Amino acid sequence: MIHPVILCGGSGSRMWPSSRKAFPKQFAAFLNGRSLFQDTLARVSGPEFTAPTIVTNDDFRFLAQDQAVELGVTDAEIILEPVARDTAPAILTAALRLEATPEALMLVVPSDHLIRDAQAFAAAVEAGQTAAEGGALVAFGVTPQRPDTGYGYLELAGDARARIATPLASYSEKPDRARAEAMLAAGNYLWNSGIFLFRVADLLEAYARHAPELIAPCRAALEAAEKDLGFLRLGAADYAKADAISIDYAVMEKASGVVAVPLGADWLDLGSWFTLHAFQAEGKKRLALSGAVTAIDCTDTLLRSEDENIHLVGLGLKNIAAIAMRDAVLVADLDRAQDVRAVVEELQRKNVPQAVEFPRCHRPWGWYETLCLRDRFQVKRIMVKPGGILSLQSHVHRAEHWIVVRGTARVTIDETVQLLSENQSVYIPLGAVHRMENPGKVPMFLIEVQTGSYLGEDDIIRYEDVYNRAK
Repeated sequence: MIHPVILCGGSGSRMWPSSRKAFPKQFAAFLNGRSLFQDTLARVSGPEFTAPTIVTNDDFRFLAQDQAVELGVTDAEIILEPVARDTAPAILTAALRLEATPEALMLVVPSDHLIRDAQAFAAAVEAGQTAAEGGALVAFGVTPQRPDTGYGYLELAGDARARIATPLASYSEKPDRARAEAMLAAGNYLWNSGIFLFRVADLLEAYARHAPELIAPCRAALEAAEKDLGFLRLGAADYAKADAISIDYAVMEKASGVVAVPLGADWLDLGSWFTLHAFQAEGKKRLALSGAVTAIDCTDTLLRSEDENIHLVGLGLKNIAAIAMRDAVLVADLDRAQDVRAVVEELQRKNVPQAVEFPRCHRPWGWYETLCLRDRFQVKRIMVKPGGILSLQSHVHRAEHWIVVRGTARVTIDETVQLLSENQSVYIPLGAVHRMENPGKVPMFLIEVQTGSYLGEDDIIRYEDVYNRAK
């Protein structure tokens, strides 16, 4: 049996505006209606896999849980990092969690990859399994399709075309263009996918040899961990003492007995709009089109609309990525796609909300989105999932008016509890203690109209919360 460990952190700022700090790329759907995280879960489900371990952070715990449950994955253990420390501490903590089963195989997979051929992925894992069971640390690579400077490279001591575990000659970090072209021509290099397979005992031994300073803080954080609504919350003070470093730098580049296996699958580490275009483009004109879009006399272009009410039209474009959302639009030269991170930094410097905030704000009980925001009033659309319960709360600066448009709401206002169905409404005066919940079996939608002198999300006094968000 193989124990999958899914790394589910990171912000993916180079995929802005689809990916933002409040809703990173692994939870977004780019091709098939499922998120990248859900595709990852599906690839590591089956009789050869145990229940997965998901490593994420506090902000995304309910989002990860909800998307897992949508796929029917209800037995995952979700470990919460109190602070981001890159992949080496995250993977080590997962390994320490499995320390009681030293012969167990760990398959480490990032949650933001696109892999079209699940069977080829499974075949590669099977090819690496024998080597891992024999004590090797297995890195999975991808046959380069172009001299890409955005990936690290694995140099093989043998033929890169063989679909077998081959000893690794060296690691190479992201190269310049000339070096990438030389690697492509050499024929014995693979892109480093960031996917790994090893026995727990062998990995812990490698950490003890090459990164021993990480073991004590990660072990202490695990010993201080607390259960919280089914999540495992690591000890914050201890975990913060671990160095922020990738597993490549900390262990894999230094360890002996590392082998590489070609994935043999159509693979993409979704790091920029350029890479999505390269993965998705079709036809002689190399167009990648998604959503409500029209391309006229365009070549080598990506057009993407993420709002059904916004029709994006490209006319005479070449080598352009254009992404339209309800609250933001990006138009960029595909050759500058790696620089989108600088765009986000500039927007943050200007305090532009769209730099980090997502138009749909996800909460453990559902989501909300702002339809209109003006001086002294705001209109929101709110979805509360079946069984979802908002916190018992009050506001100092605003009153609210709720209109149910679908489903049934149970509303508490001070001492009064009432049920509201479609087309019914209720007024919540300023300062009233109130709560809303969905007692039904289908999602409940309502329109909220806020009025007052201040409409920020921090104008809330929370008296009770079933999701323990005070932590």
